[in-house]
Amino acid sequence: MEIVYVYTKKRSEFGRQPLFTDQSAVLNVDIAPDPSLRNNFIEKDPVDMAVHYAPEMSEHEANTECYETENRGMNHSEGGWPKDINPSEAEQVIRYRKKVEKDEVYLQTLQRLGNEMDHFLKQNNAIDIYEEYFEGISVAKIVDEPPSAKTVGILRDPQELKRTVTHISWYPDGAHRLAAAYSMLEFQKSPNGMPLESYIWAVDNPNKPEHVLKPSSPLLCLEYNPKDPHLLVGGCYNGQLALFDMRKGSQPLETTPIEISHKDPIHKFVFPSSKTGSDVFTTSTDGFVLWWDTRKLVEPVEKLPLEFAGYKPGVTLGGIVLEYESTMPTKFMVGTEEGVILSCNRKAKTPQEKITTAYTGHHGPIYALQRNSFYTNKFLSVGDWTARIWSEDAKESPIIWTKYSPSYLTDGCWSPTRPAVFFTSSATGTLDVWDILFKQTSPALTVQVCEESLHCLRVHDQGKLVACGSHSGSITLLELSNSLSLLQPDEKQNISALFDRETHREKILEGRRRELKLKAKQMSAAAAAVAASASEEKAGDNQEEGEDLVGEAEGDFWSAIAQEQKEIEARERKRQEAMVPKNQPTPIPEEGVDTVVSPEELKESSLEDKENSAS
Repeated sequence: MEIVYVYTKKRSEFGRQPLFTDQSAVLNVDIAPDPSLRNNFIEKDPVDMAVHYAPEMSEHEANTECYETENRGMNHSEGGWPKDINPSEAEQVIRYRKKVEKDEVYLQTLQRLGNEMDHFLKQNNAIDIYEEYFEGISVAKIVDEPPSAKTVGILRDPQELKRTVTHISWYPDGAHRLAAAYSMLEFQKSPNGMPLESYIWAVDNPNKPEHVLKPSSPLLCLEYNPKDPHLLVGGCYNGQLALFDMRKGSQPLETTPIEISHKDPIHKFVFPSSKTGSDVFTTSTDGFVLWWDTRKLVEPVEKLPLEFAGYKPGVTLGGIVLEYESTMPTKFMVGTEEGVILSCNRKAKTPQEKITTAYTGHHGPIYALQRNSFYTNKFLSVGDWTARIWSEDAKESPIIWTKYSPSYLTDGCWSPTRPAVFFTSSATGTLDVWDILFKQTSPALTVQVCEESLHCLRVHDQGKLVACGSHSGSITLLELSNSLSLLQPDEKQNISALFDRETHREKILEGRRRELKLKAKQMSAAAAAVAASASEEKAGDNQEEGEDLVGEAEGDFWSAIAQEQKEIEARERKRQEAMVPKNQPTPIPEEGVDTVVSPEELKESSLEDKENSAS
């Protein structure tokens, strides 16, 4: 059937009809040229004219009102049963299911759905909708991109009394969530009623924390369990270890007894590789490392005092940081507040044998200690004003170190995706990104994160996001450029060659230092032997000295007599010269004739001199 619509309108509403005709040109105005006006102008050659064709745009800003969002969910486990059926009763459920399965409508529906599902299964078998067509093509990486970082979010402490962010832990299954521990580090400045809460933040919702943790004491460190992301473990300021389960509330699920816990705050703990994922060991400035089982936090499984006879016998060192690598299940490292790094072996028999090596070089406490994820025998330490890279093959000194920073360094870590990149934070609020393949004298990128001091930083496992915690309780999220987060071509080979070269150089220097020490030791031993022999000779000479005293006294006497005789002869010669007249020649003594005077003659001559002087 054809549908016709008739549109009607009056002719007067169309407007006036245009009529076009041909017409010759008409001169309206004729202006004659005036040569006198030429003097008012300067000829310009060439003439440049710019025309702007882009439309003019105006920019407006509007400050929208902030709204707090909240996520809510519902867990639907089972439903759809009739009112007279109790799902918890197994007999009623089985009876009702048998009744439904015998219904003809149920069988017809199931057969129809089976035919449709069979069609889709055959279609999927015929065409692979997930086929990768460009699998063999490598993606070109941007190498020449300048290093940069941009701020993507800031998470602020909701408490009025601002506390320091002491530790950050990323969610194991993605970068959309992180846990942060808050504490007041100035013990003497802690006010009454100081907040104890720590928070779990959603990265996309900075207005309000997702979960609140309420321990009995402020947390200094907080970590997700790598095998169960619902469980978190926190180290408290009073030395206790607390276990949290997000499925059971904000309060600690279990806490270690205060009398068997650390006597000082727990600064660091790690999860070693285990089948159950319940093992954890902690360290504190009280000088002990304790092993715990989170399934039974009644007492520690093992206890290790931080005493190393090779460094200072009988001195207990305070632990601040721990480092554990899953590829080395029996080894771990402890960074102390004395600036010493202790390498330990858990499987040793005695506590003295468990601490194998001490690395010295820092002038203050070590705040960060981490192994390189690509080369596990190389590790990074951050303390005082420098960051140092060590090798287990060169134990006397680091193989690479940074120059002394003008401000104190507070934390540091390796990049999980690039073996040549590591990060350091400072007390002036700057984040330094070092690329030792690019340059070793200065950082590749320096970012002023905030005006106050940065206390901790943590890089996500994908290497793209960096979380920095400040002294005022704010967490700044930074997104790194691809040049700092993506593995560069031939980077592994180049950094391996760099590490090997520097390690070989340090080995040569260590050998030279040992030679100099051995030489100095030998010289000191030889000097001691010479001193001992000289003392022996002096003792022997003292025995003969008594016998020669008379001879020495007699010799001294006759030498004094001979000296006095020479003086008398000189005076006599001058007297005789004075008595001889000037016109007579002075008698010349015969050459080669020596005058010998006996002691008796010497006495007579001395008496004559006295008589003459008296007359």
